[in-house]
Amino acid sequence: MPEIIHIVLLLCILIALLWLIFRVTTVAREQAAQPEILARALEEKHRLMLGDLHDGLNKQGDRMAQVTLDSSERLRKAMQGLQLGQHEGLSATREEILKQLAMQGRADQELIQSTMKRNTEMLTQAIEGLTKSTDARLEQISGKVAERLDEGFKKTNETFTNVMARLATIDEAQKKIDGLTTNMVSLQHLLGDKRSRGAFGEVQLEGLVRNILPPDAYAFQEKLSNGNRVDCLLILPPPTGKVPVDAKFPLENYHRMLDQDLPESDKLAARRQFKLDIKKHIDDIGQKYLIRNETSDGAVMFVPAEAVFAEIHAYHADLVEYAMHQHVWIVSPTTLMAVLNTARAVMKDVQMREQVHIIQSELGKLSTDFRRFDERMKRLADNIRKANEEAGQVEISSRKISEHFAKIEAVDVLEDMGKVG
Repeated sequence: MPEIIHIVLLLCILIALLWLIFRVTTVAREQAAQPEILARALEEKHRLMLGDLHDGLNKQGDRMAQVTLDSSERLRKAMQGLQLGQHEGLSATREEILKQLAMQGRADQELIQSTMKRNTEMLTQAIEGLTKSTDARLEQISGKVAERLDEGFKKTNETFTNVMARLATIDEAQKKIDGLTTNMVSLQHLLGDKRSRGAFGEVQLEGLVRNILPPDAYAFQEKLSNGNRVDCLLILPPPTGKVPVDAKFPLENYHRMLDQDLPESDKLAARRQFKLDIKKHIDDIGQKYLIRNETSDGAVMFVPAEAVFAEIHAYHADLVEYAMHQHVWIVSPTTLMAVLNTARAVMKDVQMREQVHIIQSELGKLSTDFRRFDERMKRLADNIRKANEEAGQVEISSRKISEHFAKIEAVDVLEDMGKVG
């Protein structure tokens, strides 16, 4: 506490000294303009004051140092006493804690031993009970497994018996199939005849056309003006017109050139003849079905087999070019579907165009009728306006007539009153 007081006094002295220095400096600046004698007197006083202040500060510093030294000594002694007391207290507390821990350890050890003994007895009893129940359960499971195995063997025997019976049935069916196989005729032999092959192509062509085009867009076995009958006649909108489609195709030499049993020379001869057959068939289509001013300028040669179509386009490009020169289009079932879909789209577009013309015609008629309606509406409006004006004039005339009648009635009343008077 005395140290704090000395520090506060020292701070107050420093503040006073600073204030005095500031004040003296201010006074010195204010008296700077006075005579030189006053300046010297002030300087002497200032020197004396500074000397006194310096002596006071030195004495105060000595006192503060002595006070600080005394305080440090007292504080050191107090700390030594406190440390000694704490050391003795900690020693006593440690001995007490060790005694309590030893007693608690012995109690915990006894408790753990008794608990382990009880748990061991309970675990032994539980293991014995579990062993008994497991043995009983295993006996039950063994009995059920034996029963299931017996049932499985019985069902396996029944299934094996059924499989053997079905195998016998399959053998009988296989014998019947073998018998049918010996009596079947291959498709190649069936289509070997030109008439049968033509019928096959016509059936395929008819199915494609009926599935894609509307009924009024085709005709089958149509007779032309030259007496020839075309397998199918596509009736398309102008300028295309009627497009003949032929479904007959020469396949004899195609089968011969693919026959593995024939020698290579016969295959080459069959390939040359196949090419000649196609060329002749193209010429026949152009001569029979292309009629000026009756059919379109091109005809369709329908090849009912995709393999034949691929053979022609892959290895006989000159035939394709020749057919195009003769205005004959070679198609397969796939490409014919594309052609028919294109034709259907063209027909739909033509129908839409026709409907557009009808709509435009009706819109023209509607425009004419609306123009007439507008003229008649204007005349009616004029008549209504004139009638309104005439009705106003009639109202004015009626009002004037009513006023005249009122005046006449007033005159009659006056005359009656004169008579009475």
